[in-house]
Amino acid sequence: MSSQAQTRRVTAQDIRQRKSGEPIVSLTAYTAPMAAIVDEFADFILVGDSLGMVVYGFDSTVPVTLEMMILHGQAVMCSTRKALVVVDLPFGSYEESREQALRNAARVLKETGCGAVKLEGGVRMAETVRFLVERGIPVMGHVGLTPQAVNVLGGFKAQGRSKAEWPAILADAEAVAQAGAFSLVVEAVSEPLAAEITRRVDVPTIGIGASVTCDGQILVLDDMLGLTGRVPKFVKTYGNLAEAVRNAVSAYADEVKARQFPSESHVYSLKPE
Repeated sequence: MSSQAQTRRVTAQDIRQRKSGEPIVSLTAYTAPMAAIVDEFADFILVGDSLGMVVYGFDSTVPVTLEMMILHGQAVMCSTRKALVVVDLPFGSYEESREQALRNAARVLKETGCGAVKLEGGVRMAETVRFLVERGIPVMGHVGLTPQAVNVLGGFKAQGRSKAEWPAILADAEAVAQAGAFSLVVEAVSEPLAAEITRRVDVPTIGIGASVTCDGQILVLDDMLGLTGRVPKFVKTYGNLAEAVRNAVSAYADEVKARQFPSESHVYSLKPE
């Protein structure tokens, strides 16, 4: 039996059952080569709409389209075998109505083969979450700093800094969890608030710039590898790939300028074998 056949992919229900258990490991990935590496270590991989900023150079996630998410979701699914793959529903693809959300979420699952979708929003999106889950679509929630609402929030600002802001964020988290989300991303909130959210909801919380008391953590892969150049202050960088790539490209450019082209052993030949 092949190793591919022996490998069982993590499911949304597997993640749901990890509440208060072994910490959940997650990273974003947008391309097949990176996803293949991450797959070995992650419980789930998020094909995040952060690809708009990381891959395409946008100032926010707002311009990202459903077609972009599907294409990158397909790439990640092609090169992974173990991790649950979750694909973000981009801005404008689910807010209009429950029916719109169902139509686009179903399209993502069908065309990528992924195991779940993620959407942002709390109380206002709870009925949509319930509608999707009741129709067979696993949903990951996202509260706190919701990047798709950056124009309303006035920028990428931490949430819940004052206790006066806590009730609304807690209500968001509880509403989405009660609606049937299998887990909840908690982004850029104060540590005590993240801890309180984790205590109150019965699904795993996945922190990003939140508390160590969350049930897991997710980071943008390119941020932790030092590739983006604008790393949030809460991100620990585990490498400096930008410098490694720069050095390699510089060495290549120097060789080309010096006409030190590849040797004969590296050039295709028309001579018969």
